[in-house]
Amino acid sequence: MQSISRRDFLKLAGFGLAGAALFPRLGTLHAADFQRLEKPNILFILVDDYGIKDVGIEGSTFYETPHIDALARSGMRFTQGYATCPVCSPSRASILLGKYPARHGITDYIGAAVGQAFARQRQVKLLPVDYTRNLPAADTTLAEALKQAGYATFFAGKWHLGSKGSWPEDHGFDINKGGWDAGGPTGGYFSPWKNPNLPNGPRGESLTQRLANETITFIEQHKDKPFLAYLAFYAVHGPIETSQPLWSKYRAKAATLPPPAERFKIDRTLPVRQVQDNPIYAGLIEDMDTATGRVLQRLAELGLDRNTIVCFTSDNGGVSSGDSFSSSELPYRGGKGRQWEGGIRVPFYIKAPGITRPGSVCDTPAIGTDFYPTLLQLAGLPLQPHQHVDGVSLVPLLKGDQLAPRPLFWHYPHYGNQGGEPSSIIRQGAWKLIHYWEDNRNELYHLAGDIGEQHDLAQQEAARTGQLWRELQAWLKETGAKLPQPNPDFTEAMAEQHRKDALGLKARLEKAHAAYLDPHWQPNPTWWKSLVPKD
Repeated sequence: MQSISRRDFLKLAGFGLAGAALFPRLGTLHAADFQRLEKPNILFILVDDYGIKDVGIEGSTFYETPHIDALARSGMRFTQGYATCPVCSPSRASILLGKYPARHGITDYIGAAVGQAFARQRQVKLLPVDYTRNLPAADTTLAEALKQAGYATFFAGKWHLGSKGSWPEDHGFDINKGGWDAGGPTGGYFSPWKNPNLPNGPRGESLTQRLANETITFIEQHKDKPFLAYLAFYAVHGPIETSQPLWSKYRAKAATLPPPAERFKIDRTLPVRQVQDNPIYAGLIEDMDTATGRVLQRLAELGLDRNTIVCFTSDNGGVSSGDSFSSSELPYRGGKGRQWEGGIRVPFYIKAPGITRPGSVCDTPAIGTDFYPTLLQLAGLPLQPHQHVDGVSLVPLLKGDQLAPRPLFWHYPHYGNQGGEPSSIIRQGAWKLIHYWEDNRNELYHLAGDIGEQHDLAQQEAARTGQLWRELQAWLKETGAKLPQPNPDFTEAMAEQHRKDALGLKARLEKAHAAYLDPHWQPNPTWWKSLVPKD
């Protein structure tokens, strides 16, 4: 049988010197092994609405995430990892395209109203801009780039990047299990669900476990060639649901905590959750963590963990306000849909066998656009700087080296359902400037000493504020960012009514969330029919 030396194999596979680190223990290889090992596999896990403080390793003592914690420890944990937007569709597009939302055009979640239609719903000061509603076909997605290099490509879970004709199979994925127009689990987290691309399972089957099963099946069937398995959980997006055993477990755990004086405080526009004691949300997280662990365990059982890059992240911060008011991201301010750190900081973990050192931690800011060039380089493929124009390869950081300093940018010319305001952001070093489009006001925070963004230094640091604002303006112009325009029908009476509504909502939320801890609380009865996944 024909064989090939380790050195020649790595040279032919295009890894060069990096190959020795990727495959440190290869001896003589037979020709039949060549295709299987010529490129590393990639498992990309994207969780929906999963906040940085919703992970055990990031400081949560209420939620239990042993499998995610272990994954974070197995490679590099980025302590300042960011999504490119505080809501889902824009940041999901950025991961696949390597571009900021202002550049690719999907600046709000797909389905959100814009202009006068939105203003009639919400009676706001500005008219939110129009946005792109399908992932641009002219762009080369990460999946397409890998498919062109011989990868088998698979997608499972939430897509929310366009209607039929712009689903995963239209953007480089060979297989699509459950990805379509919807931004949430229509029909809920237990079968029967309402998903045209994922047949119902047995009554009560967990959607989260089903997506893990589909991913495991794909890995088993494609273990002999390079693959991209993109597992985009619908969890932990609302409506939050869990099984009775998990609700009972976390209800009992919450009962041991000191009762909060209040669970919610109003921060400018809406009530914001201040504590983590929601047993429904905790159960939903544990189900997702279990599913993650099952996929990773199967990789190890197949011996593929030694040649599989694993990425884990979220599309935006946790939901502390709006939607299901599920969690608290303190000490970070705000959450999903909001312009502060709680809305854009996310779990950000990369394990690259032979490259990352287990237990390594990186404090350099990284963002969702960086995954595209990073994975291309780790796969030994040419970078495509014309495509991932806003991303940089994180491989130097994964190896323990440095990156040149760079600013990071955000542009959200919309009103978030969670209380976020139309704004644009630049972060440079430890400084973060937020520009508000309603009144053209700037806020400036020094994150190194004020992670909770409580002390606005815009007046004290006037020169720095002016410089950052000029840089942000230049970036907005360069990317062709759309800016919101005044609503001619707005009145201050509308704003006053909104403030009164927020106070009433806070009282209702306090009562409803306290009830979750009542031993006799009953949800929709279909939750209780969920099945426990088999090992």
